[in-house]
Amino acid sequence: MPRQATFTSSRRELVVLSWLNVMVDKVNFAVNLYQGTAEYYDAYRLPYPEAMIEDLIARCGVSGKGRLLDLACGTGQLAFPLRRFFAEVWAVDREPDFVQMVQAKADKLGASNIHPVTADAETLDAERGSFELAVIGCAFHRLDRDLVAARLMQWLRPGGCVALCWADVPYLGDREWQNAFAALLDRWQTSLGVTDRVPANWAEPQRRRPDAQVLSEAGFEKVGRHEFLIEHRWRLEELAGFVRSTSFLPSSVLGDQGTEFDNDLVTAISPFLAADGTFPHEVGFAYDMARKPMEVVSVLGQ
Repeated sequence: MPRQATFTSSRRELVVLSWLNVMVDKVNFAVNLYQGTAEYYDAYRLPYPEAMIEDLIARCGVSGKGRLLDLACGTGQLAFPLRRFFAEVWAVDREPDFVQMVQAKADKLGASNIHPVTADAETLDAERGSFELAVIGCAFHRLDRDLVAARLMQWLRPGGCVALCWADVPYLGDREWQNAFAALLDRWQTSLGVTDRVPANWAEPQRRRPDAQVLSEAGFEKVGRHEFLIEHRWRLEELAGFVRSTSFLPSSVLGDQGTEFDNDLVTAISPFLAADGTFPHEVGFAYDMARKPMEVVSVLGQ
């Protein structure tokens, strides 16, 4: 009897601690941070490498007849290159501008298997076992990770996979031009009074509880991380466009100071131009994959 009581008490403590971790790990991003960025996002975000797309599909083992879920899809950076492997693709984003861009691109390409949906990942309505693969590109940290992981566990078929996909950004790195670029962005955010557009502690939840842990606690089996490198040479106009695709300095924030920003960008980083007039960047891409077990056994009541 005493041993049973001790076990029950310990379990209650674990539940409470888990609940407290989840509450501490929540970061609230404002809605509509990307409003008005769709054209810039589509033009200036680098595409995921074809080698990464093919590797992801090979490891997931899709049938070619299933359904893909692209959560926080942006303008379709994953949905479009992956669509050839699926009978249907749900491209889901909370930003209406992004979803409209996806629809326009699908219409232009005749991509009838693309199904754009305006919805939050946390409130999307989908049937149990609907998807073979779910992908989230550079956005899991912006979502309610525990809730979305639990919902993915329901939405995926047994053996289905979730892939958290990532890409380096040009203002983070060790090159001189990147340091100057990052300093310029910090200076402009401060001068415009928009340093709070993105929560200062946005990375803390991932530090405390890595994404792999969140997925594992939801019942997923870890598959692993797979990384890919490409060499890209940025042009000045590309970097100016990239900035306008961000949530922290979109064109709506730059407003009528856009030309002044562009001139300041030229002054700040032109001294570090390579001989060919570009800014070289070894861009890292990666995906973290987890798999839903073939059989999910409930431990409730044990």
